[in-house]
Amino acid sequence: MPGKISFQGELGAYSHQACVQSRPDHLPLPCTTFEDALEAVRSGEADLGMIAVENSTYGRVADVHSLLPNSGLKIVDEAFVRVHICLLGVPGATLDQVKTAMSHTVLLGQCKKFLKSHAIRPVTGADTAGSAALVAQRGDAAAAALASELAGQIYGLETLAKNIEDNSNNTTRFLVMAREADLSRRGDGAMVTSFVFRVRNIPAALYKAMGGFATNGINMTKLESYMVNGEFTATQFYADVEGHPDDENMKLAFDELAHFTSELTVLGTYPRRL
Repeated sequence: MPGKISFQGELGAYSHQACVQSRPDHLPLPCTTFEDALEAVRSGEADLGMIAVENSTYGRVADVHSLLPNSGLKIVDEAFVRVHICLLGVPGATLDQVKTAMSHTVLLGQCKKFLKSHAIRPVTGADTAGSAALVAQRGDAAAAALASELAGQIYGLETLAKNIEDNSNNTTRFLVMAREADLSRRGDGAMVTSFVFRVRNIPAALYKAMGGFATNGINMTKLESYMVNGEFTATQFYADVEGHPDDENMKLAFDELAHFTSELTVLGTYPRRL
């Protein structure tokens, strides 16, 4: 029996597309929220979770980095999806008939040039795939949706225009979550280790904590900070570094990091996909 992979959104969402591309042998399990998608993995309802974490145009996905450390899950892979946006209409509709386009507000913002050039009025929907489902249900030739081509296939809509996004490089990064870490793929290629930490309350603590990675020749590809529990004085950092925890230089760097941090949680080690 195939495993299941949870994601936030409706069938046809870009998160669903990430599941299809990255884990075609798993059955997709749509969830209402990111918390629900993580809980599905934690409870055993799903074997894996596909979680969107950042977009090349709009930055990180709100709240996700604060959810991951408390999820009890581990990152075992990453996936990237090029966000190709389609204008989807009901069967028989033509582009010149379309007067409105419904989608998530973020996607609407990515197609401003196309919508303006065709005098199409944007309509805010709850999400991309949900908008496609609603357009299909209403059956109005003047109403279209902005969503993935996969959404059009699922809800029986026709692609009236494709790749209409303003930014041709728009890409979303996803993390694949599991109940147990997978450290078996060391040596298959470049690896990424993700972790979160809080620095001790001493002068230049962050500078000193990061120094171990520089002196040991480790490339840090991401370092982000965010508040914890809405407190300005409680800051947590999220980092991605290239390497495997069993590498000697990584052991030295993490030993030095631990000396200057009050909390440190390794979220997972996985192959670099980009």
